[in-house]
Parts: sequence; structure tokens; C-alpha cells
Amino acid sequence: MTFLISPGAPLYKAQLQARARDMWRDAELLVELRWDEFRAAGRASRGDAFAAYVAALDAEAAAADELAHAHSDRAEAA
Repeated sequence: MTFLISPGAPLYKAQLQARARDMWRDAELLVELRWDEFRAAGRASRGDAFAAYVAALDAEAAAADELAHAHSDRAEAA
């Protein structure tokens, strides 16, 4: 049986890192979706579409911070 975790990393740490990575990927996909919606939006809905895009960017930034925090042990070791 093969386990894909960092040697010496407790299992919960690997799970937290995987969860943070998945959350960031989901947030990135939402940014892409919101950007496409903004580009396709008509004049009347363009402002709302841009606001949704900016909110998605904020969510992606928060997810990226969580991802960096989950991998902070690697940054400290370097």
C-alpha cells in the first residue's frame, strides 16, 4: 500500500494541506467562471458581474493564504 504524504508529516497535517489545496483550486475555478461571466455580461448586468468577479478574487486570495499557512512548515525549513 502506498501513501502519498510527506515523510515525517502527521496524517492530519497532510489532510489539512490537501484540503487547503482543494479549496484553492475550487476558488480558482470560481474566479475563471466569474471572469467569463463578466466578459459575456450585457451592459445592464456588467457591474454586478464585475462585483462577483472581485468577490471571487478575494475568496481565492483567502484560500491562497490558507494554503500557504498549511505549508508553512516547508517555508520555515527552507
